[in-house]
Amino acid sequence: MSVVKVQPTRMELIKLRRRIKMAKRGHALLKMKRDGLIMEFRELLEEAKKVIGGMAEKYEKAQQKLALAMAVDGVIAVKSIALSRQCEPRFVMHKKNIMGVVVPVIKRDEKIIKCVVEREYGVLGTTARIDEAVEAYEQLVDAILEVAEIETTIRRLIEEIEKTKRRVNALEYRVIPSMEEACKFIAFKLEEMDRENIIRLKKLKSKKAKRA
Repeated sequence: MSVVKVQPTRMELIKLRRRIKMAKRGHALLKMKRDGLIMEFRELLEEAKKVIGGMAEKYEKAQQKLALAMAVDGVIAVKSIALSRQCEPRFVMHKKNIMGVVVPVIKRDEKIIKCVVEREYGVLGTTARIDEAVEAYEQLVDAILEVAEIETTIRRLIEEIEKTKRRVNALEYRVIPSMEEACKFIAFKLEEMDRENIIRLKKLKSKKAKRA
């Protein structure tokens, strides 16, 4: 707020003090929100490390199982099984609220990891190695969905933390100091006007006394 544009009146001073009080209350609430979001972010980050680590392990396992199946049973046999799988992983997107931040919740199909007889290819024409490779990739898909959920949540929390930080800093270093400066300016001007009025009244009394 520019001090020059402020009208030095008592009504303006009252309004400005109310605004300062509201701004300080809002600043305190935003700081609490920022701190709460940071705590949520740190907890989620620890969980993300475990989930991503688990996905990496499942990826390595799936690659090993696939390599073994292709080496022993042949590339054509593995590709034919892969082509026979038509269904895609099923999941439902929900939302939840973390301190005002809407984040996704991926409800995965509980039967995404299927038993052998539920798969789309014939069990008689496959080997245990191929079945193990398929199961390893089913587990990998489930892990990828879990990582996608937690990464999206972390990204949105980071965006909200940065946004809240900017608001806190704007209030703390620009808005509130500017209003307080304007408040001091108005108070100074009002005191100056009061002193001028007192001096004027004294002069008037002195003139009246001389006339009397």
